[in-house]
Amino acid sequence: MEQARILLAIALSFLVFFAYEMFFVKREPVKQTEQTTETSPAQEVAPEVAKETPYTPESVTETISAETPTAETEPPTDRPPRSVYVETPLYRVRISEKGAVFGSFELIHFREAVAPESPPKQLISGEIGGGTVRTRMLRDGIPGMETAYYSGPAMEEPIRITDNPETVSFSWRSPQGIVVEKAYRFSPETYLIDLTVTIKNGSAASLADSLTVSLLKQFEEDKRAIGFQGPSVLMDGRVDQVKIKKIEDQNLLAGKLSWMALQDRYFLQAFIADEPVDASVRLSQQGAAIVETRYNQPEATIKPGTQKTFAYSLFFGPKSLSVLNETGFDLAKVVSFGWFDIIAKPCLWVMNFIYGFIPNFGIAIIILTLITKVLLWPLGTKSYKSMSQMKKIQPLMTELREKYKNDKKRMNQEMMNLYKTYKINPMGGCLPMAAQIPVFIALYRMLYEAIELRHAPFFGWINDLSAPDRLFHFNFSIPLMEPPYGIPVLTLVMGASMLIQQKMTPTPGDPSQAKMMMLMPIIFTFIFINFPSGLVLYWLTNQIVSIGQQQFTQRKYM
Repeated sequence: MEQARILLAIALSFLVFFAYEMFFVKREPVKQTEQTTETSPAQEVAPEVAKETPYTPESVTETISAETPTAETEPPTDRPPRSVYVETPLYRVRISEKGAVFGSFELIHFREAVAPESPPKQLISGEIGGGTVRTRMLRDGIPGMETAYYSGPAMEEPIRITDNPETVSFSWRSPQGIVVEKAYRFSPETYLIDLTVTIKNGSAASLADSLTVSLLKQFEEDKRAIGFQGPSVLMDGRVDQVKIKKIEDQNLLAGKLSWMALQDRYFLQAFIADEPVDASVRLSQQGAAIVETRYNQPEATIKPGTQKTFAYSLFFGPKSLSVLNETGFDLAKVVSFGWFDIIAKPCLWVMNFIYGFIPNFGIAIIILTLITKVLLWPLGTKSYKSMSQMKKIQPLMTELREKYKNDKKRMNQEMMNLYKTYKINPMGGCLPMAAQIPVFIALYRMLYEAIELRHAPFFGWINDLSAPDRLFHFNFSIPLMEPPYGIPVLTLVMGASMLIQQKMTPTPGDPSQAKMMMLMPIIFTFIFINFPSGLVLYWLTNQIVSIGQQQFTQRKYM
C-alpha cells in the first residue's frame, strides 16, 4: 500500500542520513585565493598594522640572561631544552624554552578515559616534537627565530596562578641584534590566554616581514566520526571548515580573519586575532595525522631603533557552548550541529538546564525526549490516527490487489476510490511523521557531539554516555562491533521496541515491502550497536513513548 511505501522511504532516509553523516559529510566550500605559494607575501597580507614605538637596545640588553645563547640557529650542545610549568585551576601547561612554545597542555577537569585513575586530558600530542604556538617570520627575516632558545623565568618550581592573572615572558636576541619577546598572560578563571609578540629592532637595517603564528594538532583517524574534525576559520564573518583530506586542495585562506582553530569532537585549540584584520591562513599536513594552521600577520616594517608589539589571544579548552559564549570573540560559532543547528542548540540548552536540577545527564536526556514528544504529540496523534483508519480498510485493499493484480492502473484507480469513500488521506500517516524528522536529526547530532556527555555516567554499567553501552567485557571480538566487546543492552532493547512498534503498524500488501519493513528494526539495531549510549537512550525513550501513543490512538479510533 502507498502508506507502507512512504514509511519505508522515511526509514531508508534515516539510513541514508546516518551513512551520509559518517562517510560523506560535505562541508561548505572554503574560499581560496589563486595564489598557492608564499613567494609574494604582499598578495597574502594587508598593509602593516602594528604600532611602532622607539626602542633603546641598551635597556633591553640588561634584561637578557647571561645564559641566553647568542646564535640560536643551533641549540646548546650541553643540554636539552628546559621547560617552564604554569598551573591554573583549569589547566597545566608546559612551555619549552626552545621557541617558547607549548609542549604540553593538560585540562585538569577532563580525563583521557572514564576511569577515575586516568590522567588529565592532554591537548598536545607527544608526536608534535616542536610543540605548538610557534612563531617566526614569513620570509625568515629573523633567522633561527622559531627554534631559538629563549630566556625566561626560573625553571625549578611551577608557576601557580590562583587569584590574579600573571604574565610569563620569554626573550631572545638574534646575532643581528633583534630582540624577540614572547609573553603569555594566564588567568585563573578562563581558558583564554593572552599572547603578545614584541620585536625590537636593534640592528642597523629595517625589518620588513610578516610575523606568523602556528598551531599544530594530531588527529586520530575515526571513520565513524559524525561531526566535523579539522581546521576551521572565522573569516569575513563566516565559518569555513576544511576536511583534513581536502587540505592539499584548500590550503590557503584569505580575508578578514577573526580566528583560526583546530577542533576535534570535544576539544578546541584556537588562535584569535586582537581584532578582525585582513590576513591569510595557511593549512598544511605533516604526515597523515598532524595538521598545522598558520596565521600570517599583515606585513610590518620595523625600522632600526624601533619596536612593534603584536597582540593575540589563545584558547585551549573544551568545545562547550557555555564556555565559548563566555569567552567571546564569536568563538561559539565553532560549534555546529549540522543541518538543523537552529533546533539542536536550544535542545542542548534545555538538557543542561534540566541537569542543573537533576544532576544526571541520562535522566536529562529522558526528560528532554519526553518534552519533544509532548511538543510533537499532535503530529504523532494525527499520524497514528491515519494508520488506524488505514488498518480498518486493510481487508478491502487486499481484495482489490488480488482482484486487479494484472491491471495496475485499474487497481490504483480503485484504491483512490476506496480512499474517497472512507475519507482517508493515504499520506496522512506519513507527512506528520516526516515533519518530525528535523527534530530527530537535530537531537541525534547534539547528543553525539555534546561534551557534557563525555564520561557522564547514567546508572549501573553505563558510566559514559558518549561511549557505546557494554554490559560485561569480553576478550574476544564480535562481528560488526567495535571494542570494547560486550552485551549492548540498551541497543538490543531499542531494537526490540522498534520491532514491537513495527508489528503495530499496518502491514503492506506487497510481500517484498512487508519483509523489508520487518527488517528495519534489525538494520537499525546493527547501526546503533556502536553509537554512544546517550543516543541509544534517546532513541529508546522515543520508541517507548511512541508505542504508548500509537496504542492509545489506535484504541481510541479503532
